[in-house]
Amino acid sequence: MSARQLVESRQTAGTRDVCFTVLDAAVDIVIGLALLGELLAVLANITGRTFFHASILWTDEVGGLVLMILAFIGGAIAYRRDQHSAVHTIVNALPPRWRTACRTSTDWLALIVACSTGDLALSLLHLHMGQTTPILGIPSTVLGAPLLAGMALIAVYALERLSRAPLATALSTGAVLVGTSVLVVATRDLWAGAFTGAIPITVALTAFLATVLIGFPVGFALVLSTLVYLLPSPATPLIAVPQNLSDGMSNFVLLALPFFILAGAVMEHGGISSRLVKFAHAVVGHIRGGLLQVTVVSLYLVSGLSGSKAADVAAVGPVMRNMLESEGVGLEEGAAVLAASAAMGETIPPSLGLLVLGSVTTLSMGALFTAGIVPAAVVALCLMGLIYVRAVRGGMPCSERALPREIARTGLQAVLPLLMPIMLYVGIRTGVATPTEVSALAVGYGIVLAGIGYRALGMRTFYRMMTKASTMSGMILFILAAASSFSWVLSAAQVPQALVTAIEHWHAGTAIFLIVSLVAMIAFGSLLEGLPAILILAPLLLPLAVHVGLNELHYAICLLVAIGIGAFLPPLGVGFYVACSVAGTAIGPTARSMLPYIAVLLAALLIVAFVPWFTLALPNAFAPGK
Repeated sequence: MSARQLVESRQTAGTRDVCFTVLDAAVDIVIGLALLGELLAVLANITGRTFFHASILWTDEVGGLVLMILAFIGGAIAYRRDQHSAVHTIVNALPPRWRTACRTSTDWLALIVACSTGDLALSLLHLHMGQTTPILGIPSTVLGAPLLAGMALIAVYALERLSRAPLATALSTGAVLVGTSVLVVATRDLWAGAFTGAIPITVALTAFLATVLIGFPVGFALVLSTLVYLLPSPATPLIAVPQNLSDGMSNFVLLALPFFILAGAVMEHGGISSRLVKFAHAVVGHIRGGLLQVTVVSLYLVSGLSGSKAADVAAVGPVMRNMLESEGVGLEEGAAVLAASAAMGETIPPSLGLLVLGSVTTLSMGALFTAGIVPAAVVALCLMGLIYVRAVRGGMPCSERALPREIARTGLQAVLPLLMPIMLYVGIRTGVATPTEVSALAVGYGIVLAGIGYRALGMRTFYRMMTKASTMSGMILFILAAASSFSWVLSAAQVPQALVTAIEHWHAGTAIFLIVSLVAMIAFGSLLEGLPAILILAPLLLPLAVHVGLNELHYAICLLVAIGIGAFLPPLGVGFYVACSVAGTAIGPTARSMLPYIAVLLAALLIVAFVPWFTLALPNAFAPGK
């Protein structure tokens, strides 16, 4: 390449980078304003109903549009930033050449899924032409436009990624994948007749597993598998794909998810983690294993604020790392305790796992919030017991007990942050407001506390916080929409009925079913991360649990504990690598340090699973009429 060509190439690349920077900023503004606007609308509705006895009736309709914007346009920017849930462990172990080929293949697959779904979404818009919503009269085409726009953005982002890949790899993988896709669609009439019985769902599940294992984002793999299942079907048109994706965002309660994520972002940027850690240190720092005990208690407290395990680790990890270094405690041991403690957070309100499980099942959100508190405490006490025993055997000295004045001082500093999960729990438990309204109030409270009380939220920080929360919300809602579509496929293929029949023929007792399903959830929680595992498996497993005689609420909490363990289980658990990164430790030594904690986590899971009282005591005590 000549000097002139090199200069022109760099100028072209620079112009392209500027264009995509502007595009990304525009997307951030759109999804951020959508989330902020709906937050203000919900708060205004609460205010009007409380003080003026008048509700704003159109919030549900606008909420549906906001969910569509967040799920599909937010899901697109999450793809741009590599924030979609994906399995990278296997791909990262491959040689560089094969690793590049896998990553390029996933971009081609994303392009294929985006173009196919976008074309179908356009057809769906034509069918809904002329229809309007009942209150505001919003055209149905406006409600469906975010899906089409999101697919267009994903296609643009996929092409941009492919333009940066090695030319030979991009051309070869594209020729194989695009050529195969075109050939399959063109010859559908020739082979579709042979795809009967269990063959379509078997091929769809195989496509899902194969693409996920090469690093394809889970949400995209679910959409692809739905397309694969419907392609040979003469009875169900492919337009069912965008229809089911849109229907997956039709539940107003789903707005609680982005609101809770935003509340966690507010608390994360509000500088409250150090206050909670200092309070925990004052209360339990004198127990054998001092700082490690503080880590467990701090994670229990913070899990009730952030709702995200990664945010839990990011909030507590840096503070604990500095304290561990100053007192000479091994960082590998600290990282292991950090990961093991974060694993229990899946059942502590307002965990995203609880919210997602409540949104995809018939379980009461209030009952889930109540049922998860004691099981998490059981896990925490088991971990603290192990830390105590190891500290005694290792001859670790005891720290001095904090003076009552110090406990009172740090407790007062922690009161306002701790009011947030209490407010969430009481609001949802008593039913005075919907989960969406309670989560909106939590965001408002957090903004006032962090912005005015702690003066930690400037405009720039607020913008970054909104961008982060909107992008994460987009990723989760996109997966939720995709999982809703794939769940429809599983129901159409009668997979739940087949599983019930298999269990009846297998004569699986309650104990065997419980152990086998929990082991499976640990494995899937490690492989797929928490939320996709919940979305895909929980709707299938909960009816089976009832069928074999398990309490549905108890079993749901057991599933969440198992998923939490899987998310932090080396070598596949993503949370484990987050803990190592935050603590600044090597993976190998930390994994060895974590072995005894894994054993205790599994023992705690069995205790929770086979002693239902821990899960059901609080829900029964606070049941209506008691």
